[in-house]
Amino acid sequence: MELHMHSHHFTRRMPDWRAAAIAGVVAGLVFLVVELGALWLMGQSPWGPPRMIAAIVMGRDVLSQTVPGAGVMLAALAVHFALSVVLGLIIAMIMAPFQFDSSVAMASLVGAVFGVGVYWINFYGMTQFFPWFAEARGTLSFLAHVVFGLVAADAYLKLERKIDSKIDSPDRAGATG
Repeated sequence: MELHMHSHHFTRRMPDWRAAAIAGVVAGLVFLVVELGALWLMGQSPWGPPRMIAAIVMGRDVLSQTVPGAGVMLAALAVHFALSVVLGLIIAMIMAPFQFDSSVAMASLVGAVFGVGVYWINFYGMTQFFPWFAEARGTLSFLAHVVFGLVAADAYLKLERKIDSKIDSPDRAGATG
């Protein structure tokens, strides 16, 4: 049996930005369902994560609310989905030029690793600015971030239209061949 390895070297292929943004939204939605649903099933309050997210833009006073109001929930959703779209764009910027979108297995692996990286940045790096996220460190948050990365990468793989920047570049517009 022969094993063919696809080369994953850098190429000048641009990501499909539309697909990346949609993949980020889809992954953000799945993340919410997984994390908040798991908290609820474990008998914990699902209001903790939305309060923590809203506190990024609304301040620490939001953290003391037992049940967040509509404004807090809207702020949390706006921040969550804005970050989800940004992360979708980032993973596309990683996948397209390195051809990590060559198979579902490769995309899934890259997505899972990306999710781990996002978890570490969120819960160890960003806690310098938003210390309340330290209390949310744990297996559930870790797994939810891995799921986010998997879904973002796999959704991008399914939605993208591969764009060859060599064909789209202005240098080749007048070329004949």
